Amino acid sequence: MAKMAVIGKGEGILVFKAAGVDAFPAEDERSAREILRAIAKDYPVIFLFEELAEKLSDFLKRFNESPYPAILAIPSGGASGYGMEELKKASEKALGVDILFNNKQV
Repeated sequence: MAKMAVIGKGEGILVFKAAGVDAFPAEDERSAREILRAIAKDYPVIFLFEELAEKLSDFLKRFNESPYPAILAIPSGGASGYGMEELKKASEKALGVDILFNNKQV
């Protein structure tokens, strides 16, 4: 099983930790950026809570040019829809089709 990490705010990361995912608390975009820089080479899959991912969208573009790490924005409390939209884009990129929403708007 690949090493996975999650970066997020509050107690939401504890669910991931309980599932064996390494959890890194980040209360703001600055700390999330620093954590990403530090762990990017060690984790092929990194989950990032959507409120942080949305604020770091320009920074995250640099990771799109290589296959790893795969950084996935995930919906969290107070979801804006950004995480679901990013998951949709990632699935379309990987598979060539929209398997999550069947072309319905999120």
